[in-house]
Amino acid sequence: MYGPKGQSSGAGRPPAAPKKVTVPDIRARKANGPPIAMVTAYDFTMARLLDEGGADMLLVGDSLGMVVQGHPTTLPVTVEEICYHGRAVARGARRAHVVGDMPFMSFQVSPMQALENAGRLMKDGAFESVKLEGGEEIAEHVRRIVAAGIPVCAHIGLTPQSVHAMGGFKVQGKGEENAARLVRDAQALDEAGAYAIVLEAIPPDLAEEITAAVSVPTIGIGAGAGCDGQVLVCYDMLGMYPDLRPRFAKRFSEVGEQIMAATRAYVDEVQARTFPGAEHSFKPNGPRRITPPAEPTAAVLEEIPPHWQTH
Repeated sequence: MYGPKGQSSGAGRPPAAPKKVTVPDIRARKANGPPIAMVTAYDFTMARLLDEGGADMLLVGDSLGMVVQGHPTTLPVTVEEICYHGRAVARGARRAHVVGDMPFMSFQVSPMQALENAGRLMKDGAFESVKLEGGEEIAEHVRRIVAAGIPVCAHIGLTPQSVHAMGGFKVQGKGEENAARLVRDAQALDEAGAYAIVLEAIPPDLAEEITAAVSVPTIGIGAGAGCDGQVLVCYDMLGMYPDLRPRFAKRFSEVGEQIMAATRAYVDEVQARTFPGAEHSFKPNGPRRITPPAEPTAAVLEEIPPHWQTH
């Protein structure tokens, strides 16, 4: 017997689907471990590969504005675009929890706007939770969204949607006052009901302090190893940008070089006519006699206007 897509199902049953990672599972990692592994994803194929590789969470980040669309910032990304990519990723994720970024100006206006757009992401984007950037100033937004039954992952430190206010993509939380503000931000978001908090580009000792000060898991990116988990942009993790090497991103492969090498090999074989070979072609029809078309009969000629007939 075979299950879906020809997979063996043992005693006539399809293979069991992997257990889905849920919000309670993620919260429990704070005390029980292991550390959470989150990666961004933007399409079905990448989501399926990352899911099969064991990623716990797949983030459809507004980083897609930069790494997929080629913008210099995340600001142009829309709710509709996040939802489009979310649906693709959700179809590819069988185990990982799928979280969607709320893009710039989709929540900042008011808690009600935030709630409405969080609902859109859940309904139209097939997300299982949403992520918001900001600290104490959005605690009420988080509270309203959570009260409606929508899980929220918070995000403090370097918040890319505030890139212009911050003067660029710079490390945050330097100095006593700035560090204390981030601790207060994290505690306010924890109290508001966030199930996890992303800490981006902050000193590692501050990240450890925040991790100890909140009851929910912290997920770091450029925040040291003391967080309860880590997140990377998939293209950074896979080494798909030859000229871009963020300090915080370890390349676990050099997929970019492999793609370029494979493309060069493909181009060479096409131009040399060595691809496709016989093994990549279908069975030939074999020789056959081509019968020439019959001459038109007089009856047919009568139906053709005289000036079209060949004399």
